[in-house]
Amino acid sequence: MITIKDVKKDYIDGDIKVHALRGVSMEIERGEFLSIAGPSGSGKTTLLNLIGCIDSIDGGEISIDGEELARRKAKELVEIRRHKIGFVFQSFNLIPVLSAYENVAIVLEMLELPRGEIRERTMTLLHEVGLEGMENRRPSKLSGGQQQRVAVARALIKEPLIVLADEPTANLDSGTGEALLKLMKRINHDRGTTFVFSTHDPMVMDYAGRLCRLHDGEIESDEKRSV
Repeated sequence: MITIKDVKKDYIDGDIKVHALRGVSMEIERGEFLSIAGPSGSGKTTLLNLIGCIDSIDGGEISIDGEELARRKAKELVEIRRHKIGFVFQSFNLIPVLSAYENVAIVLEMLELPRGEIRERTMTLLHEVGLEGMENRRPSKLSGGQQQRVAVARALIKEPLIVLADEPTANLDSGTGEALLKLMKRINHDRGTTFVFSTHDPMVMDYAGRLCRLHDGEIESDEKRSV
């Protein structure tokens, strides 16, 4: 579903050119539960941003569901991101003045779906992620784990092909983080949604069905596991 061929990405830091990715190649199949691991500066977040059409590549190719990203105009990339990719961030990125329900429903409102369908899909998904009865609470009235569950529901509500999760357990204690991973693993199994994580959390690596390690912008190892 995702093909990455010899991808390169450079950044300028003052007078220094930083080689964030140095020719990364890999394929990600539909339904995978993949962790991209590595220390800070290894390139894992950069790779997620390129897959998610947030940043542009400097060399190589990335294709999602047969669409080659480098050949798409900015408006076309927005449409790919809007319909095919969901995001979960370590800082949750919820809108503080909106309720849990509104933070999720707004995604479908932007897609201009009928109000009745929006309500049905949003309530069903909030129940699925364990937030029944908390629909009207604003983020400040939710725990960190509950806020991240809202973020997961927001990522899933449009039924994307792939969910990109950048350090999703970084701001959670170990118990809450494991509960979140179990939730995403169940959704991966039940819905067939592809999950790709960037992480340096050993627990996230342990849950991964495939573990790809980056070091200094290059793939150090790539293994599939039975978990």
